[in-house]
Amino acid sequence: MSTGSGADSAPAPTAYDTTPDRKQTMFSSLKIRNYRLFATGQVVSNTGTWMQRIAQDWLVLTLTGSASAVGITIALQFLPMLLFGLYGGVIADRMPKRRLLLVTQAAMGLTGLALAALTLSGHVQVWHVYLTAFLLGLVTVVDNPARQSFVAEMVGPDQLRNAVSLNSANFQSARLVGPAVAGVLITAVGSGYAFLLNGLSFLAPVAGLMMMRTSELHKVERAPRGKGQLREGLRYVAGRPELIWPIVLVGFIGTFGFNFPIWLSAFVDDVYHSGAGTYGLLNTLMAAGSLAGALLAARRGTSRLRILVGAAVLFGLLEVVTAFAPEFWIFAALMVPIGMCGLTVNVTANSSVQMATDPLMRGRVMSLFMMVFTGGTPLGAPLVGWITDAYGPRVGFAAGGAVATLAAVAVGVMLARVGGLRLSVGWHRGHPSVRFVERERLTTVA
Repeated sequence: MSTGSGADSAPAPTAYDTTPDRKQTMFSSLKIRNYRLFATGQVVSNTGTWMQRIAQDWLVLTLTGSASAVGITIALQFLPMLLFGLYGGVIADRMPKRRLLLVTQAAMGLTGLALAALTLSGHVQVWHVYLTAFLLGLVTVVDNPARQSFVAEMVGPDQLRNAVSLNSANFQSARLVGPAVAGVLITAVGSGYAFLLNGLSFLAPVAGLMMMRTSELHKVERAPRGKGQLREGLRYVAGRPELIWPIVLVGFIGTFGFNFPIWLSAFVDDVYHSGAGTYGLLNTLMAAGSLAGALLAARRGTSRLRILVGAAVLFGLLEVVTAFAPEFWIFAALMVPIGMCGLTVNVTANSSVQMATDPLMRGRVMSLFMMVFTGGTPLGAPLVGWITDAYGPRVGFAAGGAVATLAAVAVGVMLARVGGLRLSVGWHRGHPSVRFVERERLTTVA
């Protein structure tokens, strides 16, 4: 932990560390009371969030009949992260994160209640959805880096990898329930009640934060107010390949490979001619794969960058294959491995970046991570939506997967060069072997 001598003077743990955490099991971080309270509140609010996401996308599609309009909604929700994301990290590094999260979680609940009131009263218009999406994005600018970096204060460095993985498992568990409930609600009574339940769901994390024992939080020095803190954060990341290249990769994946609300709503509407229930089913299947990926990451306890690159390549290739699936059941089944690979990319990149970052800089580094992962959506979503409208869902989906694959290969090559590695193709213990090895060992592997 830094003692105030400056971010650059404190040695950061390397992202290439492959030593498992001590005393770590799949659910080891849940032994910590403060983290249990946090995780319980998050699973409730995450379920509501997924309900709202499905209901919001379907409402926009119902009001406009356009995949591009769904893309605009997503873009507006993530535009604040692109514009102001780094400033959110500066705020998170300066302020007590628990107090900050109390404010942001309450504000996010209010946006859900506002959209519920408009929808249930029968006055909702598409610009109302655009506005609430943008306001939610503004709150997320501060909430995301504060929430990501607060995990380290709750669990400490030994359990950080495990807690990051369980956070993703938590989110994906809610994703299993939320879309299914949203599909039933939309079909039975309309989108408004999904928005209402989402707004009320934020009472759970607020209560959890208030019940925490602050004396049991790990002390992390807050960055003092000063000029140039934003530039300091950027210089810190730029000088560390183990940070910059994973962030570049998740930027491409997030911008072009994670536009599932556009693709899935278009496939359901234009290709399979179905309704909200089918849309919820596809999201649930993807969540099942994501949950499996998160639990495997929690058990693995390591954040190897070769796992990150391999999962990203497979993720992109699966999207290309799925885009041209001839039957619905094949398309639906492939949602599971897509979810697993996508989640592995997210968790591995997140935990490796956090473990390689000085605690004094963690808010700013994680704000940059989230900015490129979600902030690229305002650029990618309208473009992907236009391609999907103009050339069909299959072409739009395949294009996103192709970009993700090429980005993963390029980043893999750069990481190999930085780490002094070369690709080795040969035989290992009687089996074909394709792997990266150290340059000096290349002659002995064949």
